[in-house]
Amino acid sequence: AAGDFVGALQTLPGTSTVSEDGRLFVRGGSAAETQVFIDGLRVFQPFNATANNIPTRGRFSPFLFKGITFSTGGYSSEYGQALSSVLLLNTTDLPIQKKTDISIMSVGGGIGHTEIWGDESLSINSSYINLAPYESLIPSNQGVRWNKPYESLSGEAVFRSKGENNILKLYTGFNHSNFDIEQEDINYEAYIRYRLKNSNFYFNTSYKHFLQNEWTLSTGASISNDVNKIKVFANKILTNEIGAHLKIKLKKNLSNRFQLNFGAEYFNLDYTDTYLTEDELSFKSDYQDDLYAGFTETDIFFSNRFAMKLGVRGEYDKTTKAFNVAPRVSLAYKSSEKGQFSLAYGDFYQNPLVAYRKFDKTLDSEKSSHYIFNYQYTGNGKTLRVEGYYKAYDKLVKFDTEMPEFASNYNNSGSGYAQGLDVFWRDTKNIKNLDYWISYSYLDTKRDYLNFPNTATPNFAPKHNFSVVTKYWVNEWRSQLGFSYTYASGRPYDNPNTSEFLAERTKSYNNLSLNWAYLISQQKILYFSINNALGFNNVNGYQYTDVPNRNGVFNRREIRPQADTFFFIGFFWTLSTDKSSNQLDNL
Repeated sequence: AAGDFVGALQTLPGTSTVSEDGRLFVRGGSAAETQVFIDGLRVFQPFNATANNIPTRGRFSPFLFKGITFSTGGYSSEYGQALSSVLLLNTTDLPIQKKTDISIMSVGGGIGHTEIWGDESLSINSSYINLAPYESLIPSNQGVRWNKPYESLSGEAVFRSKGENNILKLYTGFNHSNFDIEQEDINYEAYIRYRLKNSNFYFNTSYKHFLQNEWTLSTGASISNDVNKIKVFANKILTNEIGAHLKIKLKKNLSNRFQLNFGAEYFNLDYTDTYLTEDELSFKSDYQDDLYAGFTETDIFFSNRFAMKLGVRGEYDKTTKAFNVAPRVSLAYKSSEKGQFSLAYGDFYQNPLVAYRKFDKTLDSEKSSHYIFNYQYTGNGKTLRVEGYYKAYDKLVKFDTEMPEFASNYNNSGSGYAQGLDVFWRDTKNIKNLDYWISYSYLDTKRDYLNFPNTATPNFAPKHNFSVVTKYWVNEWRSQLGFSYTYASGRPYDNPNTSEFLAERTKSYNNLSLNWAYLISQQKILYFSINNALGFNNVNGYQYTDVPNRNGVFNRREIRPQADTFFFIGFFWTLSTDKSSNQLDNL
């Protein structure tokens, strides 16, 4: 649907299509290996809570952000705790006009407003989503039954205050969601009922002060609280996670050829969960972590053609009393007015997930090392980017049971690699009224981690990913027509009827989606879209029985999307000072 900028990022090279999940899987990494930051501050739970095989969406609206930077590897030493990727969201510094955005959609509605008082401004945005009306008209019929379809209420606000030499920004967001679903399970005759209520709150503040002698001071803090109330059958699960991030940074332009950037930060995580059985037995686990980090980075311009970024990051984990040093370097050579070659290397560390560390607090940080070669051409409305990479994994978490539990034996003996090629082409002006891009990613990856018996390609890593996205303006129709096509080769799955682990592949994934934005007037848009318009019968994997049948064969069922196609209709109205702004770029 409109406004899902994470979905748009999944059409870029370096990402893998994992349609039943909805999060970002980057260059052979799991979704947990990508971290999200708003104005440089960590977002601990950036995606909505959901159930197995039901794709999630990001919590944040694109309307409040001026820019999105998506790094698929080799990112700055300013950022850490991400083995694969970082997504950087920057809120708008100073809006240029007052405006109101109104959305009326087939799945809910939303309203946003920006008010300006001199050097101060406030932007708010709220939305309500309810899938019940849609489900009553076009019910999901593939392995799910909704007792209460997904419903959520969310809101965000950004306050800005600009002084003569400084700017202060406050950002806050909340989300409350709930649903009640029954899902097919091959090991049970009846569907499994899963109920969830999620409450999420996030707040950050950032302050930037421009000092004398070209020094810039940046400080910030973020805090979040995420609560899940889950009920499976008659069993109840309550989770509560509180995360905090403090940061200070100084930047200095020593000359037009030398820039220095350094700082320090602190992360705190406090997690508890309680499991209450049908027989009223209670099991509780908790985990608390403190991480201290420092970073420094220099940008050196040797000439108009040759530049280097050299940095190092140090992290101290209070839980394990371990200190990790992560050097990072990149070189760029401008081969022509429009072309550039670059090389990058870096080490990256990330603490194990709470799901493992709450059982074994001695687990060390996991590690990846990135090696990247890039060529980029930009000019005349065209962009070509070709990037080859190799990523080595070390110290990955391993355990010896089917699922992580208290009795499991844990260690950091896991390892792996990912290597591949990403290609991106975009043309915005050479064909009149047409903006399109083409992405292709080749991925070769294997790892030995979690409960893997041997090294194998994980089930979230298709070898080939291909996307085409187009936007075409038809002036006579006052319309923007678009389509996107996504292809992914088959993903690995484990067949217990064979001796090899994760050796078989699903059929390939295909999705052709169409959209039409009609301008009723300059500021009023009627928008239609259909996801998987051709109704491709996509299979995300298979679930096998826990025990074989009388012939010694494990039966299976397909894991498919809850519905093959999804229809969306929305009306988007903007009221602004210039009487010309609209929401077309966000659709």
